Amino acid sequence: MRELKEVQGIVFKRRKYKDTDLIVKIMTKNNGIISLIVKGAMRPKSKLNAATLNFSYGTYVIYTSGHGLSSLRTYKEVKQLDGIYDDLIKNAYASFILDLIDHAFVEYQSIGKYYDLADFAIHKINEGVDPEIITQIVQMQLLTAFGVQPELQRCLICKKAEGIFDYSIKLGGIICSDHFNDVQSRLYLKPKQTALLRTMGLVPIERLGKISLQSETKLATRKAIDRIYRETIDLNLKTKKFLDEMKFFS
Repeated sequence: MRELKEVQGIVFKRRKYKDTDLIVKIMTKNNGIISLIVKGAMRPKSKLNAATLNFSYGTYVIYTSGHGLSSLRTYKEVKQLDGIYDDLIKNAYASFILDLIDHAFVEYQSIGKYYDLADFAIHKINEGVDPEIITQIVQMQLLTAFGVQPELQRCLICKKAEGIFDYSIKLGGIICSDHFNDVQSRLYLKPKQTALLRTMGLVPIERLGKISLQSETKLATRKAIDRIYRETIDLNLKTKKFLDEMKFFS
């Protein structure tokens, strides 16, 4: 049974459908990822077009059955994240973050705390906070949603919580220096780099203060996180490919 419902969310994908319609995807907290058909959005005088641009956020009134394709009826108090929309680099990072969310959940599945994570992250990127750091934090904290929950608090072997650590993808978390010679699958990260991975994975993003990192450290943790995703989840996202190409040419 279909019903009218108000949802609060962020538009992150859209494509043309038929002559004047759009299909848009919106991320909401309680109703998950929703695909909406927006009738007549491409007509010259339609106000629905501007309200469903990527990185628009606000309240949308939809007609839905809780599965399949819903339809947009109207909207309230919709704003635009102009800092992201107008900046190609910020846009690329934010698009990748929301694409990860989209692939971690099925449509209409409540995403709970991960909505807050993504919402906080893209607003920080919009405000000018280093998008590379923000994205790495999201990637580390989103691993659990993909069914990969790395052990970041204690050594996987002896349960030691303090000391010098490295990360093993094969074992699924950190190991302390007492066992470095026993684990061939470790990443051989510097202690500071492993500590950063732990912090990014464990500390709520809203509690993190200003983080300023050297390029070498950011590059090392980016490569480590990319390997974790590649070897445990194996996603092939166009947004990630585009982001990597931008980094290569920058």
